[in-house]
Parts: sequence; structure tokens; C-alpha cells
Amino acid sequence: HYPLRRQRQMCIRDRFLAAILMFVFPLMALSERTDDMAQLSVQTATTEFVDDVRTTGKLSLSDYEQFLQTITATGNAFDVELEIKHLDENPGQKTTQAEVTKIGENIYYNEYTSQIMDKLEDKGYIRLKEGDMFSTTVKNTNTTIAQQLRGFFYKIAGNENAQVAAKHGGVVSVNGSGN
Repeated sequence: HYPLRRQRQMCIRDRFLAAILMFVFPLMALSERTDDMAQLSVQTATTEFVDDVRTTGKLSLSDYEQFLQTITATGNAFDVELEIKHLDENPGQKTTQAEVTKIGENIYYNEYTSQIMDKLEDKGYIRLKEGDMFSTTVKNTNTTIAQQLRGFFYKIAGNENAQVAAKHGGVVSVNGSGN
């Protein structure tokens, strides 16, 4: 009876492998494609958001909230980091609460996400000047299905990087106006 039991075990194993090949790998391919589409959507939204701020010279709370709504529509949760480098028009004056960066002959003082959000929540907008720099970095904080499947099948060691991420920045090209 041993050969029959061995044959039955092999049959069960073969069915299990067939199930993996027929269902799991197509699911992995579909989830990778979903992540690719989310990546494209987030990169496009980030570029449009930053370029809008650069060309209008103004960052508004409503534009930021619209940006967040657009990227979270991908079904992912994100960590969004904002940075403004203000061109210091009076480099002889010492600043006390800001980090200072010297780029070429220009001196910039930096504001980061928490400072920017405080100003946005207080006034509703931040006016930028020509020559200021604005950048946004976005990374997903959730684990996507593709990341879960990859981790299960490939046992990737170490810290899992963000699957959906984008970064864009540039120099503000106009002085911001009113509200």
C-alpha cells in the first residue's frame, strides 16, 4: 500500500502547486500592476501640485487638501513631507529659529512640514517669492498587497521600502499675490 499512499501525496502536492500557479502568481502580477498605476498617479499628482505652487507663488490649504485627496484615492496611506527654502533677501540679518542653507551666493532659510502646516492652518495660504524653492516628498505608509505577497513568497529580509513614492521640487518662478 505504500506506493498508493506516495502517489496520493504527490497528487495533493501537484494540485497545491497548480493552485499556486493558477491563482497566486496572477494575483501577484495584478497587485504589482495596481502598485504601478498608484505610483504613476502619485507621481503625476505630486508634480502637478509642486508645479502649481512654483508657477503661482502660493501654497494654499485648499490646494494641499485637494492634493492629499488625489493621492489617497489610490487606496494607500501616505507620509507627505513639504519643504520651503526661502531666499533670504537680508543675508546679513541673523535668523534664530530657522535652519540656514547656503547655495552658491544665495542664502536660504528652510521651513518644514510642521511649520508649513501651522502657517497654512493659521492663514489658509503661504505666499512665496521668486527664487524660493518648494519641494514635496510622498511615501506610502501602508503595506500594499504586492508587498505582502512578495514578503510571503520571497521572504525579503530587512526593512521594506515604500512601494509608492514620489518627489518633486523646484524654484518658484513668480512672486505670490493676495489670497
